[in-house]
Amino acid sequence: MINDKQCNMRQRLSSICMAGLVVLVGSSCSAVEKPTKPNVLLILVDDLRPAIGAYGDPVAITPNLDNLAANGLLFERAYANQAVCGPSRYNLLFGSRSTSSGIYGFGRAFRDPYPDAITLPQYFKQHGYHTESMGKVFHIGHGTYGDTASWSVPHHKDLVIEYVDPASKKDGFTREEALFSNQSARGLPRGLAWESPDVADDAYADGRVANRAVNRLRNLKAQPERPFFLAVGFARPHLPFSVPQKYWDLYDESKLPLPTLTTRPEGAPLYAVKYGTEIDQYVPIPEKVTAEPFPDSLTRKLIHGYYAAVSYVDNQIGTVLNELVALDLDENTIVVLWGDHGYMLGEMGMWTKHVNYELANHIPLIIAAPGVAQPGSKTAQFMETVDIYPTLVELAGLPTPQAQQPLDGLSMVPVLNDPERRIRDHAYHSFPRGGRLGRAIRTDRYRLVEWRKIGDATAPVEYEMYDYKDGFMEVRNIADEQPAVRDSLRAILAQHPEAMAPRPESTH
Repeated sequence: MINDKQCNMRQRLSSICMAGLVVLVGSSCSAVEKPTKPNVLLILVDDLRPAIGAYGDPVAITPNLDNLAANGLLFERAYANQAVCGPSRYNLLFGSRSTSSGIYGFGRAFRDPYPDAITLPQYFKQHGYHTESMGKVFHIGHGTYGDTASWSVPHHKDLVIEYVDPASKKDGFTREEALFSNQSARGLPRGLAWESPDVADDAYADGRVANRAVNRLRNLKAQPERPFFLAVGFARPHLPFSVPQKYWDLYDESKLPLPTLTTRPEGAPLYAVKYGTEIDQYVPIPEKVTAEPFPDSLTRKLIHGYYAAVSYVDNQIGTVLNELVALDLDENTIVVLWGDHGYMLGEMGMWTKHVNYELANHIPLIIAAPGVAQPGSKTAQFMETVDIYPTLVELAGLPTPQAQQPLDGLSMVPVLNDPERRIRDHAYHSFPRGGRLGRAIRTDRYRLVEWRKIGDATAPVEYEMYDYKDGFMEVRNIADEQPAVRDSLRAILAQHPEAMAPRPESTH
């Protein structure tokens, strides 16, 4: 999975001085003939919570992601701005929080309200970069489409929902396959939640995407006069957990730990939690999911499938990073590893995402930038998805963007230079549920969620507040028990602008 050359990446990255970065780190080195602008390799992973060895996960087998962390800065407190695929990717590529753009769901194209918006890759394109994407980058599906203006060449799409075992396909095209193809799912069967055939990695989309990324890196290496911004999106560990058998074999299912808390937070509003949604689109999950936890055997199988999928995608990422090193492109390439949101594996009786709780919003984020950050370092600095846009812009030495859309992020370059620096004292995110919008802040110890009915400014406000001093699951809503703490958090939340109303569906 990791070759000797990639293992040397740590020493190589720490010794490089790039023309566009020397001023940032305040160091000097002898003149070396290098491109004036660094390349960018943005790796996006769907549904990946910090189930990574480098994050302290005792189960995950992720040698390639661990190696990337050993060569860069790991953000221990990175958070999605919204815990669902489509809007979260807009948060990243559009640079706006959902509450600033009004885009909270699928079927809403950001160029309808913001026709002159400048996306992150588009901005690099405007400054002389070749921009290219493959796999799952923008969310395509559920009435949502990509963005041609962002890329120098057409986006290379591959599958998110995929089965290769003939036994898995006996009932034909499934609901989720249809939705991810922007087709109607009406009357179609549910698909299987997992499969594990004995096939090669590239039998599935992520293996094909990794191979394509390798070939594109080789071609881009042959065109050194123009820097590149390459976005490589991987689908797993998104459901279904369809990955080759060898990745399932890495784990002993009988030894996988089960959730220790399987009940919803005490005192939480009923509309704030969820049990079905997404997970119920797969067999053998019950078609009507309730608060009753799944049987242990099913829970373990799903957890097994998730970790098998994590190890599978880790190997695909390793394929790309190995090639980056083999081509000597690591010396002048900023690498970003980003999970689009967190994920719940039966904790509090919930699965997948779509809520305002810790496990659904906490994400993995690793940045390896040559000449910047001490390899193998970590930071407790809060970072939001929207901060990636300005951080990459500054790392590349580009001017501050002036865009039509609101740009909510803060550059974390000072933190890359000094992991002890603090720029944010909390993270901000949101999610709409039950006709209400929940705006949330996460501080060192607490999370406050403010719920307000959408479209009714006079409706009463309801609060959730949780204390994380003893763990990362929401046990009891203490908003009414500690009014002084609640009010101090309300004051922080009040500093953020009022949320935009949801945008109408796209005209596509």
